[in-house]
Amino acid sequence: MSKTIYYEEYELGSKRETTGRTITETDIVLHAGQTGDFFPHHMDAEWCKTTEFKQRIAHGTLIFSVGIGMTADVINPVAFSYGYDRLRFIKPVFINDTIKVTVTITEKREYKRPSHGFVVELVEVFNQKGETVLICEHLLLVEKKSQ
Repeated sequence: MSKTIYYEEYELGSKRETTGRTITETDIVLHAGQTGDFFPHHMDAEWCKTTEFKQRIAHGTLIFSVGIGMTADVINPVAFSYGYDRLRFIKPVFINDTIKVTVTITEKREYKRPSHGFVVELVEVFNQKGETVLICEHLLLVEKKSQ
């Protein structure tokens, strides 16, 4: 879906939430193959039994990628992703955990070009227990309606 939202139209405190998505063993195996990250924390079930978590954990980068993808349901032709700040992996995600994402507009600030401004979105990924598993800030560079 495409929807034009200019810098001035973003409201601090506004939120959007995704539906859930269950992380599978296939997700982990595919991500390992795509990234080359075959560390035993993700791939070796027997070794993981000797660790604190007692089972394989999903790659943090997998949860980041899936979580961000879950929020990408609207194309704004006057905005683009500038990047991500303060990315933190708070808790592990296990095979068959279901994640949901909440995005909250937390800040708006000026950009060096007066025709655009930054919109900061707080991205919070939660597991099925409501525990925060990942958090970061998404920076959007958004065109201004009035200049």
